Amino acid sequence: MTDSDSKSIGRTNPFLIVLATIGGLTILSVFVLFTFVYFTARSFVPISPVGGKDKVGIIDVKGVITDSEKVVKEIREFEQDSQVKALVLRIDSPGGAVGASQEIYEEIQRADKKKPVVASLASVAASGGYYASLGARYIISNPGTVTGSIGVIMRIPNIQKLMEKLGIKTTVIKSGRLKDLGSMTRQLTPEEEAVLKGVMDDVHSQFIEAVAMSRKLPEDKVRQLADGRIFSGRQAMELGLVDQLGNFSDAVEKAGKLAGIKGEPTLVYPRKNRLNMMRELLEEGGAKALAGAFRRLADSSGPQGLSY
Repeated sequence: MTDSDSKSIGRTNPFLIVLATIGGLTILSVFVLFTFVYFTARSFVPISPVGGKDKVGIIDVKGVITDSEKVVKEIREFEQDSQVKALVLRIDSPGGAVGASQEIYEEIQRADKKKPVVASLASVAASGGYYASLGARYIISNPGTVTGSIGVIMRIPNIQKLMEKLGIKTTVIKSGRLKDLGSMTRQLTPEEEAVLKGVMDDVHSQFIEAVAMSRKLPEDKVRQLADGRIFSGRQAMELGLVDQLGNFSDAVEKAGKLAGIKGEPTLVYPRKNRLNMMRELLEEGGAKALAGAFRRLADSSGPQGLSY
């Protein structure tokens, strides 16, 4: 081995040592990261105080209702918990998707047959938010709660003029006359308007029937109120749309009495996965608004989903 070879090896060794060190640290970091994610995903944070055996489960319905899976899952978990004797559905929502609102309503209605459910209306419980509350045995609203808005809406954008200015043309090949019903690239035809109006009238009638059945009101009276207008909680009370004026504490107290719980009930909240908690934090504020904007943009290629 020549002197030049020895010098070359001497120069190379430090580089290899640094490279090996970096690689080792990278592998260690990845291992730590996966270990953290693994144990975080497995661990759950119980957001519930220690108390007696008889408890009241609290379920939140907040923001625009786009999906029912989370709420339905929480209702079923409390329903299966023998220590939870009653449920309080805390609603602070302006409404949302028809299907999701109906699923929450039906799940609450089903759960109420086994355990009393009381709906507590917060700042806003309108449209689909009010629909969801109809499954409860008892509805309590703040005097100033914005509620009602018994109606259905569908928005269909029309960018035909914009496309003409940009020189963009579309070719539609379809197998049915109404297959591209609600296309945003042209004006609706009278036939299409009639079809969509028929769907909306039917969904609106379903809302009215749910109100009439839940509130034990004549359907004709409900139809007079079901023009999309909003009511304050006090107005809703006078019209028979809610049972009582009060706050969250009143709802908890009522749920406890309906369940036969003596004394002040112990409140329990759904157990949350830590990763889900992190995701919820990220979804708050601007991130959530931005995601909603992109979702609406992506869905704008046809008729917008029916919303309460």
